Amino acid sequence: MGPLTGVKVVEIASLAPAPFGCMILADMGAEVLRVDRASGQAGVVAPAGPLDRGRRSIAVNLKDPAGVAVVHELIANADVFVEGFRPGVAERLGIGPDTLLELNPKLVYGRMTGWGQDGPLAPRAGHDINYIAVAGALEPIGRAGERPHAPLNLLGDFAGGGLFLALGVLAALYERERSGKGQVIDAAMVDGANTLMSFLHGMHAGGMWPNPRGENMLDGAAPFYDTYETADGKFMAVGCVEPQFYAELLDKLEIDASGLPFQIDPAGFDQLKKLIGDAFRTKTRAQWADLFADSDACVSPVLSPWEAHEHPHNQARDAFVEVGGIVQPAPAPRFSRTASAHPVPMDADGRDLLETLAAWGITATDAAGLVQSGTVV
Repeated sequence: MGPLTGVKVVEIASLAPAPFGCMILADMGAEVLRVDRASGQAGVVAPAGPLDRGRRSIAVNLKDPAGVAVVHELIANADVFVEGFRPGVAERLGIGPDTLLELNPKLVYGRMTGWGQDGPLAPRAGHDINYIAVAGALEPIGRAGERPHAPLNLLGDFAGGGLFLALGVLAALYERERSGKGQVIDAAMVDGANTLMSFLHGMHAGGMWPNPRGENMLDGAAPFYDTYETADGKFMAVGCVEPQFYAELLDKLEIDASGLPFQIDPAGFDQLKKLIGDAFRTKTRAQWADLFADSDACVSPVLSPWEAHEHPHNQARDAFVEVGGIVQPAPAPRFSRTASAHPVPMDADGRDLLETLAAWGITATDAAGLVQSGTVV
């Protein structure tokens, strides 16, 4: 099930961005085989969970020529290969793009890095916060007069990284239908984060983002685009940019609009924020959520990630599913004709190496030998 049914993906295990991209492909129906490194994996490893769903897995010693040969055999039956090494590492292991595309000229080879395959920072280590800093995506985030605030690891790892990797894979698969040829995708988190800032570049060029951090319309300065504390210490999100929605906000809060500063006049922001803030502190988050549920005032309860699945809208859309005992987001987007299946945990049917290798075109005799020798574990 899913629009990518029949597409086969070999994923070399790595940290968050590439697994997230491969999760998207698996959610859409691709058959993903994750190849862990039997020789051990340095650094912090994320716990098993949503990013692993929908795959089978094996472990291979990539420092052993016999293990590299296994990857070469898998590639012969693959449509896509994904790795998240620093530039040059895949080549040293014998699984670089030149080698694999020679074995399978139709292969789509996805490379997920922070800095990209070239440039002065390409060989350097980094994490989400570093990539979005250089992309100009970190500096605008935060309150006025305060230091920039890291937006979790959403912009670099997932939006700028894994999501752009998956987009690149889909585009390359589409192009292959016409050319019959594979190609290499250089998916860099810094590039993706740069692209995410396109709207802000336009706003700045048009004079609509002229001020320092925290002093612009959409970064918390405006009273109609901010969060407000409620009587129970929780928060409501307000985003009524348009005047008719702003008027409805004031009406619901029982604030008399006569004599108030003009909505978008920065000189009146402090006064308006106090009035709106005082009003929100008179009721609990649940009470306000009920009051604004059928309103166009653009007001929503600020939910934690662990509460989101309980919201009536998310429940009505089945936006969350339980997989392996973990409540997590359901596959997105949704398809009218080739709907994605309900996700399953990695190796949901148990880890059967012989069966897995057979499904990827390795004969039963060869598979048994690989398992017996410890090349595949």
